[in-house]
Amino acid sequence: MAEDNTKANVQAQFGKNARNYVTSNTHAKGEDLQKLLEISQVKGTEKCLDIATGGGHVANALAPVVKEVVALDLTTEILAAAKGFIDSNGHENVTFVQGDAERLPFDDHSFDVVTCRIAAHHFPNVLAFVREAFRVVKAEGTVLFIDNVAPERDDFDSFYNKIEKDRDPSHYRAWKKSEWYKMIEEAGFEIEESYRFKKHFNFNNWCQMMNLEPKKQEILTEHMITSSYELHDKFRLKINDGKVESFMGESILIKAIKPQM
Repeated sequence: MAEDNTKANVQAQFGKNARNYVTSNTHAKGEDLQKLLEISQVKGTEKCLDIATGGGHVANALAPVVKEVVALDLTTEILAAAKGFIDSNGHENVTFVQGDAERLPFDDHSFDVVTCRIAAHHFPNVLAFVREAFRVVKAEGTVLFIDNVAPERDDFDSFYNKIEKDRDPSHYRAWKKSEWYKMIEEAGFEIEESYRFKKHFNFNNWCQMMNLEPKKQEILTEHMITSSYELHDKFRLKINDGKVESFMGESILIKAIKPQM
């Protein structure tokens, strides 16, 4: 029941804010997206799956350099927005499928490359998602995960996940880097490469992405401002005239390979 509620929250939040994710600079651009393309080492013959495609930026970037892309998302409005964006760029090799990242509607060994970028923190059972990615990728296939991560220190972890949850009820959990490595290896993958990226969040833009109402934004501001000096330092909080201007987070990109059995 809790998982169903989380997924309903995801559909509600992303459904009403679908267009924001297409136009978001954080999602549309970024060093992480360029690095993902670089290390994917695609040759043009691959069939790729982009899980929780969101605004469709990964699928859009892969489309010119691979044979076929399947863009999957839980939310119909997001899929429609992604389709409009990708179609407008002239890509004709992308198909769109509504589906659950934790129960992928595909046969075993269906894809050469599987990607998932800035989405897994919304999944209530992220280990099920990792195992599903392992199931649908071919032997010696590549999986590329990108997501925001929480710091290893527990109080920093709690602070970051709380502010994300207060901003966006569909946020489930940003995992620590160590937790990601453990889940990926436990699922059977071998990790080949890993990269860390600093993420600068403009507070107002960050709130507007979710159309956060003014009262909740005030409560979130108060919580951040009154947090400890250590938290201010860790997250590079910039405060001006009683308002949060920005803060710093981080994300990771992990390239993993499914070994030949």
